[in-house]
Amino acid sequence: MARPSQQLDEVLLQSGRALFAQHGCGGLSLRMLAEHAGVNVGMFHYHFKNKDNFLTQLLQTMYDEVFVQLQAEVNHEGSPVQRLREALCLLGRLLREHGSWIGRVWADAAQGEQVARQFLEKNGARHVMLITSLLMQAMQAGEIAMAPPTYALSFLMGSVAAPMVIVPRALDMGFVPPMLQEPLSLVLSDAAIADRVNRALYALAATNEELHRG
Repeated sequence: MARPSQQLDEVLLQSGRALFAQHGCGGLSLRMLAEHAGVNVGMFHYHFKNKDNFLTQLLQTMYDEVFVQLQAEVNHEGSPVQRLREALCLLGRLLREHGSWIGRVWADAAQGEQVARQFLEKNGARHVMLITSLLMQAMQAGEIAMAPPTYALSFLMGSVAAPMVIVPRALDMGFVPPMLQEPLSLVLSDAAIADRVNRALYALAATNEELHRG
């Protein structure tokens, strides 16, 4: 008869969600996880064997939950540019919600953490390809001016994604003067995300003549 799980694997994963953004791959210890989850270290080894297996499953689970939401938005009915607009707004909101652990993965990968590097190699292009596909469809439909997709994508990511990554880190690290903290935090609101998306798509919809006029 199989040993009852008592869902301790899920309890440990929930603790991983709570702790990962602060501690990352290197700082997240088995003892820390076990104490947070209220289980003994032996149960961790029973369910996950080792830390790398745990981190791989944790990161993949968190990413897949984000990706499935974005994929569903991409597959909605509507014109390519309408679906692109909604997908970009959702991406901004998802980055606001999940940016802390996503930023930690990138930082860990830059520091040579193998699990983080493998995760990015496997998943780094998945959401990018969804947005790029919509961009190309919008170009083919004449809703966005023709341009190299990588140029248009970098413009959109700079307008939509970058503020959602940079602003929270700047606020958390105390780089922002007190008088600017509240106004800058408004950059993360749903309305601000939608406004940046609309402005970016308006710019991309302009013809080359309009872009270079004057």
